[in-house]
Amino acid sequence: MDQNTLIKCKKFQIQAAEERQKNLNSDFLESKIISTDAAQYAEPEEPHWLFRRIFILTWIRSYDRDKAVADFIAGLTLGLTIIPQSIAYASLAGLSSEYGLYSAFAGSIIYVFFGTVPQVSIGPTSLMALMVLQFCADKPIQFTIVLAFLAGLVELLMGVFKLGFVVNFIPAPVNKAFTSATATIVVLAQIKNLLGIKIKGIPSPSQFINGINISDAIMGFICIIVLLTLRQLSQINFKSNGRKIKQLKKLCWYISISRNALTVFLCAIISFIWIKERSYQAIPFALSAKVESAAITLKLPPFVFNYNNVTYVFSDIVRELGSGIVVVPIVAVLANVAIAKAFVKDAKLDASQEMLSLGLCNLVGSLFSAMPTCGAFTRSAVSQSSGVRTPMAGIYTGLIVISALSILTPYFQYIPKATLSAVLIAAVVFMIDLSPIKNLWRSNKKDFFSWIGCFIVCLLCGVEMGLFFGIIVNMIFILLRLGNPKVDIFLTETDGVTYVYCMPLSDIYYSGVDYLRGRIRSACILYRNDFPIVLDCHRFMQFDATFVDMLSAVAKELNENNVQFVLHRMNLKLQEQIYVPNVSFTNGLISGDDFKQKK
Repeated sequence: MDQNTLIKCKKFQIQAAEERQKNLNSDFLESKIISTDAAQYAEPEEPHWLFRRIFILTWIRSYDRDKAVADFIAGLTLGLTIIPQSIAYASLAGLSSEYGLYSAFAGSIIYVFFGTVPQVSIGPTSLMALMVLQFCADKPIQFTIVLAFLAGLVELLMGVFKLGFVVNFIPAPVNKAFTSATATIVVLAQIKNLLGIKIKGIPSPSQFINGINISDAIMGFICIIVLLTLRQLSQINFKSNGRKIKQLKKLCWYISISRNALTVFLCAIISFIWIKERSYQAIPFALSAKVESAAITLKLPPFVFNYNNVTYVFSDIVRELGSGIVVVPIVAVLANVAIAKAFVKDAKLDASQEMLSLGLCNLVGSLFSAMPTCGAFTRSAVSQSSGVRTPMAGIYTGLIVISALSILTPYFQYIPKATLSAVLIAAVVFMIDLSPIKNLWRSNKKDFFSWIGCFIVCLLCGVEMGLFFGIIVNMIFILLRLGNPKVDIFLTETDGVTYVYCMPLSDIYYSGVDYLRGRIRSACILYRNDFPIVLDCHRFMQFDATFVDMLSAVAKELNENNVQFVLHRMNLKLQEQIYVPNVSFTNGLISGDDFKQKK
C-alpha cells in the first residue's frame, strides 16, 4: 500500500470515528445543554494592570477610619515584635543591630504599596539571616548589601517573567526538611552565645564545658523560660467569660505577643543599671557590640569599595557570593509565597505580584544598607491576630522602627548576647518538626528518604546544598516514574471476542515508550499471540517522533504474528498525526465489529 492510499484510508477511518462518536454522544449532549444568564455568571473583569501592580490603588479608595484604627493597632503591635527580632536576626547573621532594623523599616513600608496580603510582614527572618551567614560570613558588610540588591533583582525578574512555577519543583517534604534543618542550625549556632562560650570554631567537649560562662548561661536560660512562659499566656482558658475576663484575656494576649520586646527591654535595663552602679568591666555577661551610628541614609549599593587596602569591583563581589545570588532569592520566594498562601482570602493569590513586591522590598532596602528580607510566619500570625485590615499597618510598623533607630540606638549596646540568643531559640525551636519522619515512612518511602537526605545534607554541607540535594533527588524520582509508567494489562471479552487490553494509567513520554513496548511484547508472549491487542490512548496528550516510531514497530511486530492492533479512545487530532499501517482505531465502547479476522 503506497503512502497516498494509506493517507486516504486514514482520513476515512478518522471521519468514520468522528461520525460514530457524534452518534454515541448526541443524546447525552442534548440532555445536558442548558441556557444560562451570561451577565450573572460572567467572570469578574480584571483590574487594569497598573492597579494590579501598584496594589495600593485597589484598596486605598475604600480606606476608612475603622480600617485605619485596626491597622494602627496591628502596626503598633507588630512594631513591638519586629524590633527585638530584627536586632536578634542581625546578630545571627553576624551583623550589627542597625542592619536588621534597616531591613525592617524598608520592607514594612515598601510592601504597603505593592503587597497583596495584609498579614504578610516583610523584614529580617531567621532563614534570611542564616543565608547571609552562609554566604557573607567573615566578609565586609558591603557584600551583604549587594546580596540584598541582587536577590531583589532576581525576585523582581521572577515576578516580571512569571517564574513562580520554579518553587513548585521544591516538594513539600524537602521544604519541611529544609525548614527544620534551618531552625536546628539556628539553635546550634546560638548555643555558644547562650552559654557565653567565646571559643571560635567548633569546640571540643572539654573546651565546651570549660568555656561556659555561668552568668551568661543563667541569663540565657532565664530568658528562655520567661519567653516560653509568656508565650503560653495567650492560650489560657478562663472558666467564665465576663467583661473583666475579656479584658484580662486581651491583656494576656498583648503581653504574650510583646514577650520579645519586654524581655530585651528588661535585660537591657538590668545591664544599664549594673554599668551605671559599677562599671562596664564589672558586668558579668557579654553585651552586644556598640553601634557607632544608625542614621538612615539613602545611597546606591556599594558595587565598588575598598576594604583592608583591597579594591573590590562588582565582578569580584558576584564571584564571592557565588550560588547565593540564586539560592537566596529562591528560598525567599518559597518562604514568602508559602506564608502568603496561608493567609490569603479565598485561596486566590497573585504569586507574580508577591515576587515583584518582595523584589522591590529588597531592591529599595539595599539603598538603605539593609540585609536580604522575606516574610516571617510568626510576625504574619501576630498581624492576623491583631486584626489587621490592609497593608497600611506596615506604615505604622515602619515609623516605629525608624523611631527606634533614632532614639534607642545608643542603648543597643546594653542588650546581653545571651538574651538575643534566647529570643532566637525561643522563636525557631517550634519550627523543628520531626513528625514527617514517622508519617512519611508509613505513607511514602521515597519522600521519607528525600526528607532524611535533605535534613542531613543541610546540617553537614550547608542549607543551600541540602535544598539542591532534595530537589535533585525528587527530579530523579520523577525521571524514574516517567521511564517506568504504570500500565495495567488484562484479558477481557466483548461480544464474544477475547482481547488483551493495555491501559496506561498516565500520559507516556518518550522516556517511557520502551517500557510500554516491553509490556505489550510480554503480553503477546504470555497469551501466545492468540488475541488482539487494544491500547487505551485516552490519557495521551501529545506524541513525539519516538512514540510514533514505537507504535509503528509494535504494529509491524504484531502484524508479522498475525495479531490485530487497535488504538482505543485516541484523541482525533492525535490520530491525524499517526500514519502507521496495520493499525485500526476505535472510539467509544468497544464492540465485536472493531475486530476483523486477519487472514
